[in-house]
Amino acid sequence: MLILGIESSCDETGVALVESSGPGVPVLLGHALHSQIEMHQAYGGVVPELASRDHIRRVLPLTRQVLARSDRDLAAVDVVAYTRGPGLAGALLVGAGVACALGAALDRPVLGVHHLEGHLLSPFLSADPPQFPFVALLVSGGHTQLMRVDAVGDYRLLGETIDDAAGEAFDKSAKLLGLGYPGGPALARLAEQGDPASFRLPRPLLRSGDLDFSFAGLKTAVLTQVKKLGDELASHRADLAASTQAAIVDVLCRKSMTALEQTGLARLVVAGGVGANRELRRQLDAACATRGVRVHYPELHLCTDNGAMIALAAAMRLQAGIQLPNRRYAFDVLPRWPLNAIADGKIGPYPA
Repeated sequence: MLILGIESSCDETGVALVESSGPGVPVLLGHALHSQIEMHQAYGGVVPELASRDHIRRVLPLTRQVLARSDRDLAAVDVVAYTRGPGLAGALLVGAGVACALGAALDRPVLGVHHLEGHLLSPFLSADPPQFPFVALLVSGGHTQLMRVDAVGDYRLLGETIDDAAGEAFDKSAKLLGLGYPGGPALARLAEQGDPASFRLPRPLLRSGDLDFSFAGLKTAVLTQVKKLGDELASHRADLAASTQAAIVDVLCRKSMTALEQTGLARLVVAGGVGANRELRRQLDAACATRGVRVHYPELHLCTDNGAMIALAAAMRLQAGIQLPNRRYAFDVLPRWPLNAIADGKIGPYPA
């Protein structure tokens, strides 16, 4: 079975083709991705209307690229999958509209996919795929969550952020430091030149007794330091960046280890854009090695939003028999769609 996946939730247009045959992990045949970073840099962040219009321009050329690289014809596609949510409403509508139009034109079924489920399952496309069950750390620009994952569609929320996500903490702190967009990668690069012990920054909710996160207070602490430094900020920018990254990474690592202890599981999966952070990977690798825990990441090029994770999630749901594609081409999108809406084996608002 060939599944074409389309991702358009925010500022990356992704298209991919995976092949599913039997009970094994689906195989990625090809994928293509266009990032809108350069377009949004002038505005210091994502402009939703511009993002939607750019998706319209990119999705069909990317589809043709993927089919050519995979040496497949569009007529060979069995299912067209797309990101149904969460994300920017206008951007989601582009991917959903194109997917349902292709499905109708080809007389093929379509399947709406949860964006975060795509991230959650993306490490199965890596050279070292995980096995169920595991604890998942979903960490991105808009989401920070710890989940217990027992099977495809069987997810239990252990903890999540109550305000800013880790990616937001990176981006907002970078903006306070006068770094460019996207801020998170820029802060991480600058942090390599600094001393993480230079500034005493808070580790919010580290001793809360639960697995929830909070990063808004950290952002406020960074702002306070920036104001204190004033004209001297330039000479301390790298140290403050390193201290900020250290605080975020420390909280993510220690909460993840607590989740493993509480669940008794010995496997950790890290997914989402912040999962590409080198310092986070280094500290998680060290902490897991000490505890005899296996840790799995997506390939670096699949950490960002991409069509491969959408096609994969659709294929794995179909393999597990927990969702069927449909030929109802009247679509909707869910800009705010919590992952726990499809947790514990429930389909939630997935179309039947």
